[in-house]
Amino acid sequence: MIAIDVFRNSLSLTTMYNSENHAPIALFVYKRPDHTRKALDALIKNPEFSESKFFVYCDGPRHDTDISLVQAVRDLVRSYSLPNIVQVERDRNLGLANSIITGVTELCDKYGKVIVLEDDLVVSPFFLNYMNSALQRYEADDQVMQISGHMFPLKLETDTDAIFLPFTTSWGWATWGRAWKIFDPNMHGFDRLKADKSLRFRFNINGTYQYFGMLQKQANGEIDSWAIRWYLSVFLQNGITLYPTKSLVGNTGFDGSGTHCSKSVNKADQLSGIVKPITDFPASKVEPRCFNLVTCFLARENSFVNRLTRRLGAIFT
Repeated sequence: MIAIDVFRNSLSLTTMYNSENHAPIALFVYKRPDHTRKALDALIKNPEFSESKFFVYCDGPRHDTDISLVQAVRDLVRSYSLPNIVQVERDRNLGLANSIITGVTELCDKYGKVIVLEDDLVVSPFFLNYMNSALQRYEADDQVMQISGHMFPLKLETDTDAIFLPFTTSWGWATWGRAWKIFDPNMHGFDRLKADKSLRFRFNINGTYQYFGMLQKQANGEIDSWAIRWYLSVFLQNGITLYPTKSLVGNTGFDGSGTHCSKSVNKADQLSGIVKPITDFPASKVEPRCFNLVTCFLARENSFVNRLTRRLGAIFT
């Protein structure tokens, strides 16, 4: 049983959220005050932010050496004096995976939808507009299980401002309670995937990214990732995710400070500089041409030469 510890808020957690236009926002933080400041400063620039309930989940310290940084993050969040905030402070460390699973489940159960961010994500001023518009548009479409704010740094020429892809993301996303209900933290579909080579190929995005390797590490207790389990859950339901054609999310965690982000010179952490709201949404299906462009990009990015170049760049920067 996971305890909810200290609430510092100007809103009651039990107050029903009546707005149909703005989903509650969940920001998960730990011990990175500089990253958290950047994330907050960017998020607040969204016009819809002040009209949204805002939940900040502050994980507890894992070690005694973490206490001062954890407290610095909590003090920083309070210093913003946001009138729409519910600040949840854990008295012990849940870890990123359990923190996100618990918070997302809680908010989906209460409000039926949620927008999710971590402390190393910097968003565009159009991020919340896009998220809320997409959540409304596809709310009743059971095949659509996630909205992504991130897109890979590649050029997509389409008639719409967004596309569908058959895999999930962890870099700024949203979902509904009806989709989150299929989340299986125990990975009951793992054996099915392990026994089916063609299914594994699809799970690995046509062999371009070793997601099944991550799943094996999760099964072996080598990593603790909510994201790979969420992807498996959606994949086995043939679910799809909406992605903007230009990224609305940048990642500042490639400095070696993140739970799963090592130091890197990969430029995929940068915002695309989109200058207008996303208004043209696609029909809920994966377009083969767009999917092929994405898989070609991933194949190039994850080639041996590119991986070696990034690793050497991280060592010498």
